[in-house]
Amino acid sequence: MITCFIRYHIDPTKKQQFEQYARNWGEAIPRCGADLIGYYAPHEGSSTLAYGVYNIDSLAAYEAYRARLATDPLGQENYRFAQAEKFLIREDRTFLTLASTPRQDK
Repeated sequence: MITCFIRYHIDPTKKQQFEQYARNWGEAIPRCGADLIGYYAPHEGSSTLAYGVYNIDSLAAYEAYRARLATDPLGQENYRFAQAEKFLIREDRTFLTLASTPRQDK
């Protein structure tokens, strides 16, 4: 299992557009095969940093997931929405593996 962390730099005047973008991915990402942990919009501190986080089995599974996402109607709509609204300034992906024992809620 690997976890994809997407760090977004967003236009701080377009936080609502990012939040809509995040809600759309909240539907499309699980449908296309990744385990979405969540999308996070700025709240306090930086007004330009936002994150998306999801788990996927492997890099091969990631490639198949990305292909499904590219043909998903909501995925396509969301890509067009981001391009039209221009709220994403930069997007960086990092793939990490869990190095500790997961936290156990008590």
